[in-house]
Amino acid sequence: MLKRFAKYYKPHKVLFSLDMLASLMVSLITVVYPMITRTMLNSIIPNRRYKMIVIFGLVLLSLYIIRMLLNYFIQYKGHIMGVHIQAQMRSDLFNHLQKLPFSFFDNNETGKIMSRLTDDLFDISELAHHGPENLIITTISIIVSFVYLSTINIWLSLIIFVCVPLLIATSLIARKRMNSAYREGRRAVAEINGALQSSISGIRVTKAFTNSEKESEKFEAGNTLFKEARRDAYKAMGEYHALTTFITDVFNVVVLIAGGLFMYAGRINFADYSAFIVSINLFIGPINSLIRFMEQYQSGVTGFERFLEILDTEPEKDDAGAKDVERLEGNIEFRNVSYGYDDDPDVLKHVNLRINKGETFALVGPSGGGKTTICHLIPKFYDIRSGEILIDGMRIQDIAMSSLRKNIGIVQQDNFLFNASVKDNILYGRLDATDEEVIEAAKRANIHDFIMTLDEGYDTVIGERGVKLSGGQKQRLCIARVFLKNPPILILDEATSALDTATEMMIQQALDELCKGRTTIVVAHRLSTIRNADRIAVISGGEIIEEGNHEELMQARSMYAKLYSQQFRDMPLVV
Repeated sequence: MLKRFAKYYKPHKVLFSLDMLASLMVSLITVVYPMITRTMLNSIIPNRRYKMIVIFGLVLLSLYIIRMLLNYFIQYKGHIMGVHIQAQMRSDLFNHLQKLPFSFFDNNETGKIMSRLTDDLFDISELAHHGPENLIITTISIIVSFVYLSTINIWLSLIIFVCVPLLIATSLIARKRMNSAYREGRRAVAEINGALQSSISGIRVTKAFTNSEKESEKFEAGNTLFKEARRDAYKAMGEYHALTTFITDVFNVVVLIAGGLFMYAGRINFADYSAFIVSINLFIGPINSLIRFMEQYQSGVTGFERFLEILDTEPEKDDAGAKDVERLEGNIEFRNVSYGYDDDPDVLKHVNLRINKGETFALVGPSGGGKTTICHLIPKFYDIRSGEILIDGMRIQDIAMSSLRKNIGIVQQDNFLFNASVKDNILYGRLDATDEEVIEAAKRANIHDFIMTLDEGYDTVIGERGVKLSGGQKQRLCIARVFLKNPPILILDEATSALDTATEMMIQQALDELCKGRTTIVVAHRLSTIRNADRIAVISGGEIIEEGNHEELMQARSMYAKLYSQQFRDMPLVV
């Protein structure tokens, strides 16, 4: 883990070296004051060399000015280095998230992922800056101060030094408890962020159903978990600080008693004993700093471990030998395909189907039957467990995912729109499209006239998830996006099921235009929308139980006919 952490310093080697050099100089300058104190007590003051008192004072003041500038550099440039490291880690994490499979996002809440991108990385950046700096300052200060104290009285110094192993042992024991407590605290923060993200995203639903109290209860449950986790963390931290502070206080007691006995025995004079008393803080101070640093270290390391958990998650990757393809024709075939999610191993069972180029193929059946799963398997959002899916005779595993997905357009019931302009949202279909192509796509989706009524036209920002648009307007914008993409394969996953009848008819016109010349897979609950499909497959329990066109399935009077008659029971059965 240390090696992986250290690689983030490489782009900042010069700044890191200067920061460490500044830290080293600060450590050395700190030792000057007790050295001057001892010299003045032993020599300058007894010999009445008053001019040297002023000179030594001016030298000390000059060194303190230098230390002030060095501290400014450490705090400013050191933090800048930490920010750069944090930004690089955030970029690495974000880019890795883009490569993770759908299953990862199925199992991890957005708020919890956000917590790792923000809170965890902030603590990591603080450790990245202060960690090496504190270690250098404290280590050098401890060594130099011990050497200096030894020049005053070696035996008194050794007596003090024997207390150090006791301090280290106590720190290691207490650190284990802190580690566990901080890990739980991280999880609690992620829970709160997850609850916040969910509640804020669903605020309109909450208000519509007047369920603010319920959301408050859910939030308070996470908040209570956070309080308990932080309580345990602070309890462990309190025990750690109390014990280690007590041991450092023992240092002063030892110095007082041992030094007094040494003076009584004539093994140290008053000036050296006074200098030793003043200088002992050179030794104890860095140790206290090291103790305080442990809290920051624990927080940063815990955050880095959580950072690595995501970074080590296996990304989506092309199979060996997968190749880029140009425009596909759109012949799709499922051969004995089976698939299951973690909690439902039998979503699809030995599915066989063929969809010809340019054909409109509809999938119908009860909810949970596997219709949407089939749609997700074609662009390889999930890996099949057995069988084969072929497009134009090629296994989808043999096609690079980027080029496979470029050939597939998807319009869903709840399409995502970004908090950006109308133009940017349409451009998502093909980022290099011209303004003329964007407008043409909007016209074909029957949304251009509406866009022109907006105050800023195509530059109008539509709000988070397109909140400023109606359902029909959002769908037409997403259809325009697919027009711009111009894929040979089109998947319509209940694209109009959330719309009212009048809006659905208007959207259907745009969809009919979109389907022309493309292989189209339609998932629909409203069977009236797929009556004209070339073929219809009825899926139930993960299996295809019927297949044919509308007339053939109605004459068979099986499940499709039953579903159709249920939707149109007030009308005569039409065949």
